[in-house]
Amino acid sequence: MKARIATLPGDGIGPEVTGAARLVLETIAKLRQHEFSFEEHLIGGCSINSQGVAISNDTLEACRAADAVLLGAVGGPQWDDPDAKVRPEQGLLAIRKGMGLFANLRPACPHPELLESSPLKSERLEGVDLLVVRELTGGIYFGEPRLSDTIDGCRRALDTMVYWDYEVERIVNLACQLATERRGKVTSVDKANILEPSRLWRQVATRVGRIHPEICFEHQLVDAAAMRLITQPAAFDVIVTSNMFGDILTDEASVLTGSLGNLPSASLGEGGPGLYEPVHGSAPDITGQGIANPIGAILSAAMLLRHSLGMEEEAQDVEAAVDKTLIDGCRTADLSDDNTLSTEEITDAILERLEDQCVS
Repeated sequence: MKARIATLPGDGIGPEVTGAARLVLETIAKLRQHEFSFEEHLIGGCSINSQGVAISNDTLEACRAADAVLLGAVGGPQWDDPDAKVRPEQGLLAIRKGMGLFANLRPACPHPELLESSPLKSERLEGVDLLVVRELTGGIYFGEPRLSDTIDGCRRALDTMVYWDYEVERIVNLACQLATERRGKVTSVDKANILEPSRLWRQVATRVGRIHPEICFEHQLVDAAAMRLITQPAAFDVIVTSNMFGDILTDEASVLTGSLGNLPSASLGEGGPGLYEPVHGSAPDITGQGIANPIGAILSAAMLLRHSLGMEEEAQDVEAAVDKTLIDGCRTADLSDDNTLSTEEITDAILERLEDQCVS
């Protein structure tokens, strides 16, 4: 099979972890006799420095024309000016909207060998295997109006949380479909006791839940869900929630796996290429040190194989190689204080086991 993959390494450790994921994709293509071509483009701070925008129209068109997109991370201290009119994060919002990527899938399944890396007691992590389905193109991140002004000498800022019924319907419906392939339970998370958009969310989610009688469907307020995610994480199967709530809850869920560096994600729309990226940010404090954890990016590449290229066996090969690497005790600095491997070394370890996996 032939496939075109657009890569957007971005800023900070983005190029380091994206480079590792690309090596894995190149290796699986060679081992399974596929032909992958890669086109690299700019996004985020590096795009601002080069082109004056967080993502150019040419880059967006190249991503639309590809079979899949692999993204690193954006942002860093040099672009953190709150008064700046152009910010790296605008590139993320623009590519999600421009490619129609309304659903962000973020799995969190603690590896048995990494239970001690989590600050939670290991018994709380037994049986944890959850998937957060985050609505990605609505809510407060995209709502209008948004403004910052001064009235009578006092400054104010305003963002607007907006959801349409069809936006809620399609994301909840997708969550139910995904749950049928898992343990058959969906938890819809909102703030319906306070927020009007959340009341609409709950009304629509309830209606969608009723047309999926095979699903055990429940509602949870976001503050209660945040507490339950730490105290009873095994109680969740599929969590479906809004853009901002999903952004926050998935960073919390990373604690279950021991490190934010372990979590992959897939952003999908209704047809067209998907976008795949680790959940972590650009980590400017460790940029260039060669110690970034590439596992989240590599597992994102596995999701790319599965969801965009239809290569389930190849995706499982990559996941098995990561699994074996961790079983064999290989660790990056975010997972252990002893005998840690560099980004390059743990990537090589995964590639070695990937080759063994495919040859055996």
